Amino acid sequence: MSKPSSSEEPRIVIIGAGLGGISTALALKTQLKFEGFTIYEKGSGVGGVWRENTYPGCGSDVPAHWYSLSTALNPNWTSYYSSQSEILAYWQDLWTRHSLAAHTSFSTEVVSATWDASRQHYDVLLEDRTTGAQRTERANVVVWAAGGPFQEPLYPKDLPGAANFKGPVWHSARWRHDVELKGKRVGVIGNGCSAAQFIPVISEEPTVEVINFCRTPQWYVPRYDYSASVKWIFAHVPFVMKAYRAFVMATSDIRYLALRRTGTRIQRQAREKLTQYVKETAPEKYHAQLIPEYPPGCRRMIIDPSYLASLHRPNVDLNWTGIDSIVEDGIRLKTGEVIKLDVIILSTGFSLVPPRLDIRGSKDVLLSEHFKAHEGAAAYLGLSVPGFPNFFMLPGPNSGGGHASLIFVEEVQIQHALQLIKPILQHKAQSFEVREDVTNKYNKWLQEGLAKTVWTHCTSYYRGDNKDGKNVTNFAGPVTLFWWLARKPRIADYIATGAEVFLSQRWWKWW
Repeated sequence: MSKPSSSEEPRIVIIGAGLGGISTALALKTQLKFEGFTIYEKGSGVGGVWRENTYPGCGSDVPAHWYSLSTALNPNWTSYYSSQSEILAYWQDLWTRHSLAAHTSFSTEVVSATWDASRQHYDVLLEDRTTGAQRTERANVVVWAAGGPFQEPLYPKDLPGAANFKGPVWHSARWRHDVELKGKRVGVIGNGCSAAQFIPVISEEPTVEVINFCRTPQWYVPRYDYSASVKWIFAHVPFVMKAYRAFVMATSDIRYLALRRTGTRIQRQAREKLTQYVKETAPEKYHAQLIPEYPPGCRRMIIDPSYLASLHRPNVDLNWTGIDSIVEDGIRLKTGEVIKLDVIILSTGFSLVPPRLDIRGSKDVLLSEHFKAHEGAAAYLGLSVPGFPNFFMLPGPNSGGGHASLIFVEEVQIQHALQLIKPILQHKAQSFEVREDVTNKYNKWLQEGLAKTVWTHCTSYYRGDNKDGKNVTNFAGPVTLFWWLARKPRIADYIATGAEVFLSQRWWKWW
């Protein structure tokens, strides 16, 4: 096996200019003082999901001070839960201030990455999405940061006929801002987080008649905000924001106790409190349909953006009959009745599987094939996969939580990865590949832990595109535990190649 020449500078490829990609780039540049990386983004701008989703009312359901980098706190969030435009502006500002434009290639898709064991690097095939031209680049490390939980919009296979509809039809993630809704009869299919955010906004116009077609009831959590005086304190009193961020994290982690298992006292209290909120906020005629049978937290809970209150409006109606198909002039229900519509908006979620995933590792197996062999996506710490050296996923399988900030999780994963990347950049190691036995043991513990949580009591996107499959999204514990497990790599967990110098210096004793 040939070692890299000391004159051959290491290269890092980052796939995706979303939140994980920008966070990784900032860490490489500011912590490791490394500039030899490129972010390849298939779109035309930064921001990932917050660039793509522009529907009315779009925003985060995680507190803004926790849904931001610990190294770039922002005192200027206008509300407790930030809007899409604010979040996008925050990440665009970080990208601009740290001169990441020089490291970013837009409209460039990573088609494949193939590990070359003899040269200890990936051959990365790139495609210009404008011209279709392809080229290959070497990468000692590949960071796949286009693996967030929300990939392509999901168009359910059990909802046929969309092509037959004569009016405009679109997915909420691809909002048609050119379509005027005034005076229109709008059918909204789905009642998840996205629908709950945009229905109160579009129904503010009294001439817009909204019919929300629902299948599964959701749990709603009251939404609240902080005052102008609190914002002033964040901006002018040192260390308050850091302390507040830690407080938000601690209180969120405590809420994990309500997700551990059903039948507990804290679960019963949560159900009673949330049931009371629905009854106090929504019209009485919908109470029986709105209150779920499954335990709170089994599906992602909705931080209510006044959706329940909007159901009191005379131009908003819920329909729970069940959809048979989409027809030329509207939606045919399972009863045979046709609800005539001018516009149809699909709010039917997202696929968790990227449309293109062609990463080939040291065992000549594709990452997608590896996942299929394990009955769904699986990784070590949601970051590393056996057979794929120097390859890191942000955020990978089972690294999220139904109660926590994905930004925090990604920061933890990045710090873990940096400790493996640093010796590679210093030519003291060539590659690190997580051991299969370590990964299998970790995922066995993970799935056993998840089996004891509320997440196994209903179907949800937590279980991937296979709604009855294994949980591929959540971590089995509070994020504090995730931080503890991932804070430092253990050399025994990895196959280290070309690391004689690294190991002889015994750096690993500090791991």
